[in-house]
Amino acid sequence: MTIGLALIGAGRIGKVHARAIAQTPGAKLVAVTDALAEAASGLAAQYDAAVKTIDAIEADADVAAVVICSPTDTHADLIERFARAGKAIFCEKPVDLSVARVRACLAVVRAEKAKLMLGFNRRFDPHFRAVKAAIDAGRIGTVEMVQITSRDPAPPPPAYAAVSGGIFRDMTIHDFDMARFLLGGEVETVQASAAAIVDPEIGRAGDFDSASIILTTADGRQCQISNSRRATYGYDQRIEVLGSKGAVSAENQRPVAIEIADAEGFHRPPLHDFFMTRYIEAYAAEISHFVAAIENGTAIAPDGEDGLKALIIAEAALLSVASGRRVALSEI
Repeated sequence: MTIGLALIGAGRIGKVHARAIAQTPGAKLVAVTDALAEAASGLAAQYDAAVKTIDAIEADADVAAVVICSPTDTHADLIERFARAGKAIFCEKPVDLSVARVRACLAVVRAEKAKLMLGFNRRFDPHFRAVKAAIDAGRIGTVEMVQITSRDPAPPPPAYAAVSGGIFRDMTIHDFDMARFLLGGEVETVQASAAAIVDPEIGRAGDFDSASIILTTADGRQCQISNSRRATYGYDQRIEVLGSKGAVSAENQRPVAIEIADAEGFHRPPLHDFFMTRYIEAYAAEISHFVAAIENGTAIAPDGEDGLKALIIAEAALLSVASGRRVALSEI
């Protein structure tokens, strides 16, 4: 059985998912659409797919599922449209920048009994999954504290910051999902501090480029998150989990895992330069999970509710920065 998938959006992340689909047994990219005709035709030709309109994709019986990689402000409408059309849906995060709009969208997904998966790819990183497996196996006892370091090599253009939804909804939202994934429980309160110290223009656009966040569960367990839009040494992605019996961690990854020792010391190659190479295995694994869930009728995770919960944490973080206090998620 081959699952036919259509790609909505042929930009940077769309290309990543097209490659992942091509690498997934039982999956076939059959259609591509994009507001830019040249982008759609180029990607479609690369993977022997057809260029189709959204209307044609909706009506195409050979399309069992769609992968939404279009701009954020189109996500909710597209999810609702394809849910009503009976297609399985994979959507890049977030569903929307508005909590109320996400809730309305998920109500449609539930009513249509549609399959919806959110693109929190870090859950599928083999190193992070190994950390989760160690936790689930009881190797470190009960999880007590989580430390997440997530820093980009360089800040985005201020124009991007102005439309992205801000650092918490755009960047830290991945860390909020990872915190829930590793804590194994729900966050109750958020304390956040943020500033624009890398690029003042980002601050003038109403966003931040540096943030520290503490998430706390109802039973007092904590996750500390360190974010920066500037890590001159590369794409910094680390996690550590402390438990009652020990700790487990995942260190930074490099394209080449070697170390050279000479008279001047020990030397290792640089880190990955951004998410498209650091998480290439994760992108392939999440599409494989999505296709397997369609084939086998199994549950999908992360789903729309996971996306909503991460967005609520992001909103609480914004309120915490604005108010200078700890914010309960129940306030959102």
